[in-house]
Amino acid sequence: MLIHELKIIRQALLNEQEGYDFYTLAGNQVESQEAKEAFSQLAAEEQKHIEWLREMYKQLAANNPDGFDFSKIADPPAPGLYTKKNIGRESGSLAVSVFGIGVNMEKAAIDFYTAAAEQSQFPAAKRLYNNLIMWENQHLEKFLSA
Repeated sequence: MLIHELKIIRQALLNEQEGYDFYTLAGNQVESQEAKEAFSQLAAEEQKHIEWLREMYKQLAANNPDGFDFSKIADPPAPGLYTKKNIGRESGSLAVSVFGIGVNMEKAAIDFYTAAAEQSQFPAAKRLYNNLIMWENQHLEKFLSA
């Protein structure tokens, strides 16, 4: 049971790292300052997710699943990060492609964390996955409304 949970978290860490790398690369490629800032914010949020997952991994590996400090997890930020203005017209198809990939990544993350929460036998891990679902769902909603 513990080994399975640790495998889930390792995969989640890889997924979040891919998201961080993707949004960092996207921010470096777009021309619009607003788009750069939006992608930078997304990368920073993915980095937070990595930190939370690493901490949960440490707590589980130390046989202390309830030792995770949930006070470190903030609610997702207020709406308004991703707008049509933030996409940047001058970037054209690049920004649109990046946002399309972002939508797919966020959907996959929601599916992954939903399955992880359903499978988890550890209440603290389940709670973390549900928090991450909220974050990823908010990212998805913002992409879809842009």
